Amino acid sequence: MRPLTVALIAGETSGDILGAGLIRALKAKYPTLRFVGVAGPLMQEEGCEAWYEMEELAVMGIVEVLGRLNRLLQIRRDLAQRLTALKPDVFIGIDAPDFNIPLEGKLKRAGIPTIHYVSPSVWAWRQKRVFKIGRNTDLVLAFLPFEKAFYDRFNVPCRFIGHKMADDIPLHPNKLAAREALAIAPEARCLALLPGSRSSEVEMLSADFLRAAMLLRERYPDLEIVVPAANAQRAEQFLAIKQDVAPNLSLHLVQGKAREVMIASDAAILASGTAALECMLTKCPMVVGYRMKPFTFWLAKRLVKTEWVSLPNLLAGREVVKELLQEDCTPEQLASALEPLLHEGNKRQELLMTFEALHQQIRWDADNQAAQAVLELINA
Repeated sequence: MRPLTVALIAGETSGDILGAGLIRALKAKYPTLRFVGVAGPLMQEEGCEAWYEMEELAVMGIVEVLGRLNRLLQIRRDLAQRLTALKPDVFIGIDAPDFNIPLEGKLKRAGIPTIHYVSPSVWAWRQKRVFKIGRNTDLVLAFLPFEKAFYDRFNVPCRFIGHKMADDIPLHPNKLAAREALAIAPEARCLALLPGSRSSEVEMLSADFLRAAMLLRERYPDLEIVVPAANAQRAEQFLAIKQDVAPNLSLHLVQGKAREVMIASDAAILASGTAALECMLTKCPMVVGYRMKPFTFWLAKRLVKTEWVSLPNLLAGREVVKELLQEDCTPEQLASALEPLLHEGNKRQELLMTFEALHQQIRWDADNQAAQAVLELINA
């Protein structure tokens, strides 16, 4: 008798983190499980046999994907053949939908139960993808309750498991400890600038974020400004923009440490995306500013089907976080929206109470919820 076998494919670091947590939770229930697939270092540490290294799939951008397309297709064909022959008890594609969902379809048609872990943003744009997902996978594991509600509308099996980030971040983060780690005075008024992790975002947003910070520094001369750069390249890019826009503005630039900076700060200006969710969970009041190239924004307005772009607002079903997009993303409007968040008052307190309620709404012990869903599908 072979052990129960779980196949997993993770295509990037976030998927490796999810995969490792899931493997750990499954092993706690069934220590003899075997895990195989495409794995990063964290999954491999938990005992997953890596048929391919995760870096083989971690390709971003259209040009880069086209350059590696033959290799990616070769890997997918090989995985389909090997997994069809092995017949694992379940296959789990972690994110990487363009790679995983077609593979899930092939395996499902071969009689292997399939799970897609992390819903693509079908609720926001290209909604007809939901039918392809429904054909190709037996179950979607969703982080957010409104994602499950969307799948339910189309009778696609989906389970809300909560968000791992909500499990990892305390309901009441230690602000003083974060400030001590970043050498920020306990009594300082502190503003974080997070213009994004992509080069295009840093290019489009940094200048106006800096100008907004200068306006706020005029009102609060002792204002501490902290910028967590995603990596060395983004740090260099940001500093070049600062030299042009605000050469005399004093600030602290740190590499990485975005979460610590959010916890330590009284408020933040940030680009939309997962950072907005993380900022909410760290209980840092924020204003979302975003700008794209004019044609890209025109196209996005026609494709995106949601009223808001930031995850806190989507979770709440109303605007709890101010969103200043495109022509509204100006230094004056950013500073005006941030100003009441930088000191104690009703607006700040109401926002923090809402953030805590939303945090609890998605704090469901995601690793164990995902493991339970996997075992139920295996035993169905």
